[in-house]
Amino acid sequence: MMQFSEIPGVQDPNDPFNDNAQPNSWTPPLNTTWQWGNDRVFGVNLGGWFVIEPFIAPSFFQKYNGTVDEWTLSIAMANDTASGGLQQLEDHYNTFITEQDFAEIAGAGLNWIRLPIPFWAIDVWDDEPFLAKVCWKYILRAFGWARKYGLRINLDLHTIPGSQNGYNHSGKMGGINFLNGIMGVANAERTLDYIRIIAEFIAQPEYQNVIPIFGIINEPLLGIIGQDELTRFYLQSYDKIRAITGIGEGHGPYISIHDGFSGLGIWKDFLPGADRFILDTHPYFAFGGMQNVPIAVPDNDGDNYGGTWPQQACLSWGIGQNQSQLDFGVTIAGEFSAGFNPCGLFLQGVNEDIPDYCPFWMDSSQWNETTKEGLMQFTLASMDALQNWFFWTWKIGNSSTTNTVQCPLWSYKLGLDNGWIPTDPRQSIGKCGALNVTAPVQFNGSYQSWQTGGAGAGTIDPTVSASYSQWPPASISGASVPVMELPQYTATGVIETLPNPTVSGAATKTLSLSQYGWDDASDTLPGVTEIAGCQYPDAWGPASLPPVCTGPASKREVVREVPAAITPLPARRR
Repeated sequence: MMQFSEIPGVQDPNDPFNDNAQPNSWTPPLNTTWQWGNDRVFGVNLGGWFVIEPFIAPSFFQKYNGTVDEWTLSIAMANDTASGGLQQLEDHYNTFITEQDFAEIAGAGLNWIRLPIPFWAIDVWDDEPFLAKVCWKYILRAFGWARKYGLRINLDLHTIPGSQNGYNHSGKMGGINFLNGIMGVANAERTLDYIRIIAEFIAQPEYQNVIPIFGIINEPLLGIIGQDELTRFYLQSYDKIRAITGIGEGHGPYISIHDGFSGLGIWKDFLPGADRFILDTHPYFAFGGMQNVPIAVPDNDGDNYGGTWPQQACLSWGIGQNQSQLDFGVTIAGEFSAGFNPCGLFLQGVNEDIPDYCPFWMDSSQWNETTKEGLMQFTLASMDALQNWFFWTWKIGNSSTTNTVQCPLWSYKLGLDNGWIPTDPRQSIGKCGALNVTAPVQFNGSYQSWQTGGAGAGTIDPTVSASYSQWPPASISGASVPVMELPQYTATGVIETLPNPTVSGAATKTLSLSQYGWDDASDTLPGVTEIAGCQYPDAWGPASLPPVCTGPASKREVVREVPAAITPLPARRR
């Protein structure tokens, strides 16, 4: 692997937004168009940096007993002023990922990062305990490092008000209150504002080359929310983003949507004619039913280690990826890992039981070369099957009790340094074919023109568009009354903006950067806010109270009692 000192990057103080850098010879420079179907994404997530997860930053949750997510962690930290309170989170932002990590990512042959960010980078409402607005300056620093080393960014809005999936990495573990339940519509309205604010920032010319993908909502649980409701939300988001960016290649980012854990096939013919959508899937074996099948054994032919796992990756994932690129268009794996079992400290949650066979898989110092080779072959096959991928995740923090990484299967950096992750991801190309696993339908690398911003982009089939244009939906799951009787916000508030970085030094190139990152000066609509005179239920649920309004808002008054709509806790993903 190339070392930090060998990756100088491109940084010109006279031209701080120079986009000439490229991380390696097989990746086009930032100022050159990425050719989907020809260029290949070798990416890694920077998980646990700005959205805290127990298994990535376990020492926080070991220190504060009883915390299970960033909500409870933030409360516990705020009460611990002796340890610095919430300043501990800013210290984490400042040190967990550094410039050296970006240089090493480029040196590892990778070319993209997926950067999860929280909505509280923008603001918080009411009694939400998150550290508001502080991480944004570190996110800006990440943009600068990515630019320096030629790494493109898939910027992912990872947390949503009310929670889109009930997982601990949505901000608060428990119920789903996005497009579900009493506050489901109100939370969706607020989310649309966050999407608009981020889109305005990254649509600026200075950021379009560095951030070519915007993931607008991470892992919404479609089985609870519903595909119809989610598609209506995606259309609303699309209209807002493309009103800012314009239509076609070179006008803002691709818009990435997640498959909702319901498979790629159901998204066939999604909004045909829409400008530059990407379908994102997060395939994992770790939470399935064959986790204890051996991997440190030869395959069926006896000439490669990995047992049945490499072929299983090719069969399970390669076929779907090829088909989706024909049925939907650009399809990526925004997350996957070397985790073929559920082993890891806090991997399935702070209070989840760890299977009795896991201690070996939580201590990579016990792994011999056979074990590492099995993992290597499984990882190479996964990469080839998924084609355009982002490993979850680059780095796992040490446990405070062992001072070691106790989720080693999920750390790209650890595997890179210790021999179960390839030093050149191009080694993966053709792996499935070498295992005699070939998808019955092969994608030939050519998308329809409109799918990549060419001719026809932005002309959604009017019949399809009309079928999803009603907003908000007439009804949502988890609510026993029509949507128009549910709490909603009013668009009369002040819209937040994200500040641009301060450019220091004597830049000789003329910069058009304003103080605030707002690309479209004609976008002057206000933001959503609470209706005066209304009492709102808890946006994070469970909620049982109807909106109670007085004065001008009395038309929204609901006089009958509404029973509680409590969403069952979803099965843990990670």
